[in-house]
Amino acid sequence: MKRKLLSVLLCTAMAAAMTAGCGGSKTAEAPAEAEAPAEEPTEEAEAPAEEPAEEAEAPASEGGKVFGYTCMDGTNPFFVALEASIREVVESNGDTLISMDPGNDSNTQIDQIEDMISRGVEIMFVNPVDADGIIPALDMLKDAEVTMFGFDTEVGDMSYLTSYAGSDNYNAGYVCGEDLAKKCPDGGDILVLDSPTMQSVTDRTNGFLEAIEKSGVTFNVVGQQDAQGNQQVANEKATDLLTAHPDVVAIFGGNDPTALGAYAAADAAGVTPLIYGVDGSPDVKALLKDTMLEGTGAQSPITIGKTIAETAYKWLGGETVEEYIPIETFLVTADNVDDYGTDGWQ
Repeated sequence: MKRKLLSVLLCTAMAAAMTAGCGGSKTAEAPAEAEAPAEEPTEEAEAPAEEPAEEAEAPASEGGKVFGYTCMDGTNPFFVALEASIREVVESNGDTLISMDPGNDSNTQIDQIEDMISRGVEIMFVNPVDADGIIPALDMLKDAEVTMFGFDTEVGDMSYLTSYAGSDNYNAGYVCGEDLAKKCPDGGDILVLDSPTMQSVTDRTNGFLEAIEKSGVTFNVVGQQDAQGNQQVANEKATDLLTAHPDVVAIFGGNDPTALGAYAAADAAGVTPLIYGVDGSPDVKALLKDTMLEGTGAQSPITIGKTIAETAYKWLGGETVEEYIPIETFLVTADNVDDYGTDGWQ
């Protein structure tokens, strides 16, 4: 009788333990019987975990897209403003922008683009370090079926791009050359700080040189160096050139950082050539009235960024877009700088 009663009590205790879903006694049988309850919390814990996973995927299913961005030099104030303009458009549409800076290194740019492909970019905004050197990366983007939109600097083969928006770079250099010819009617020796691998700078340099040639004024380019679009490199190159040619009447820089580097070198050398740049950056505009910085072929990174980003969304919406969208450039000097201001980009 006692055995039957004990058996009933044990069965009742185990049933209660199973119902409660928690551990029972320390007897040898208890852990074996407790295995079933242990499975219940595990299943209950897994069920809620499935819901957040579905929520994490929701943005993609609702149409959220991943855009990629690459430019030749992300530290250049021009590209800082341009990237911010693109980002504003992308994020206002509820999408994501992955931005990488290759630091003017073509191989790094290719590696970074490959990385962005692996991260699932669907649309790519492209500005090449080297117009031809970027082609292998464009091939990778094409193979991954990533649609490409170019800005500011053309790639070696424009057929890769669905659309391109950029300044009229030739004109940006041309207006500087015109101004120099008016201000130095007797001509003289000049220095040019270009960047042959950057198509935008090459176009500006060609515009500048052709403007002074068409002016009929005799200018002699006595020194021409690759400044890589970088202020520090430009300072070093200009210092060397000015040591050899201290009597130059002017220096043309392919962008504003180059012009600022040349300005620092000329100031240190105690010479005062007229210095021209291209960008219309706040830093250069602030110096136009009181220094040897004479002018800048101004462009608008804000307009370029907004234009190419909005063009991408038009294309996504099924609209036909222009293959090439030129953005106006113009000269800013001490005479008209107040019209554009010095505390930001135009």
